[in-house]
Amino acid sequence: MKRRIFIKESSMALAIIPSLNFFEEMHKTKMGIVVHSYANRWNAKESSTKYPAFTNAMELLEHCHSIHAGGIQTIVNDWSTDFSKSIRSKSDQFHMFVEGSVALPKTEDDVSEFENNIIQAKTAGIDIVRSVTLGTRRYETFKKRKDFDDFKSRASQSIQLAEPIVKKHKVKLAIENHKDFLSDELVVEINSIGSEWVGVTLDFGNNMALLEDPQKVIETLAPYAFTTHVKDMGVAPYSDGFYLAEVPLGKGVCDIKKMVEECKKYNPNIRFNLEMITRDPLEIPCKKEDYWATFGPMDETRLNQMLSLVKKNDNINLQKISILSFEGKLEAEEKNNLVSLNYSRKRLGLR
Repeated sequence: MKRRIFIKESSMALAIIPSLNFFEEMHKTKMGIVVHSYANRWNAKESSTKYPAFTNAMELLEHCHSIHAGGIQTIVNDWSTDFSKSIRSKSDQFHMFVEGSVALPKTEDDVSEFENNIIQAKTAGIDIVRSVTLGTRRYETFKKRKDFDDFKSRASQSIQLAEPIVKKHKVKLAIENHKDFLSDELVVEINSIGSEWVGVTLDFGNNMALLEDPQKVIETLAPYAFTTHVKDMGVAPYSDGFYLAEVPLGKGVCDIKKMVEECKKYNPNIRFNLEMITRDPLEIPCKKEDYWATFGPMDETRLNQMLSLVKKNDNINLQKISILSFEGKLEAEEKNNLVSLNYSRKRLGLR
């Protein structure tokens, strides 16, 4: 990795002892937290006294309440009715919102399982569920355009199978831009469904991996967004392209305040959820021919614009998380989330 991708000394960069006033004021925020912001802690196999694993949504909800987040977005899968009711009761007690994250049905055989998850989500008080059409990354998964076109057909079928279910139960389905569709392509998918119950989970940073300017993505997708993954992105060059990583809000290249305001303009009731994934930077090999296999000929304009942005912002410290101890990873994760929540309270007006 280049010299700017490094590990900060734990005594300086990872230690955080929030003051009483910090926690007293943070309860006003309405910024929620996505379960993936605790990717290291969620169902962790190793034990930690200071940062015990979250084994279910209730434990995540209680922790996020303790750090004064406004809500959570969490995985809904095979919940019992009793558990769903307990989530509803606890979130009402805490005055927090809960959003779900569900898998789309791939075939007719999956519809009953999908509907059960929607029913349990509704029982838990959830009115928006996030989903993705691709769990991997477009440029890593598909090696030719036909493969991507086949995926698009399957994705459309999945959303079409899901739409009558969410409409029936009056739960909004929000499809995330998940390093799969360019923003214009996702708009085509959403419009092809033509349902008030199907929209977008607007991720602020994902499409940088597809060489799209983050502000352009906001302007394209905000009119369709029910909820969000708020994140800031750091970048650094490498031989085949650039590194891309989530960084604490306010530390990266995104104009977060402007992006939040743009979202509010189209949907005053839109939800904001922090997705601060503490992990190693991703390699975006945009200079390699294989990267462009699903896009067509290399788009020199798009490529040069992104590389120019990377060069301009090659002063952001990107952490390599994988070389930390397990406890160090958990500590870094908690720090990043707390710093970002504090930023949302002080700079974004999410109170």
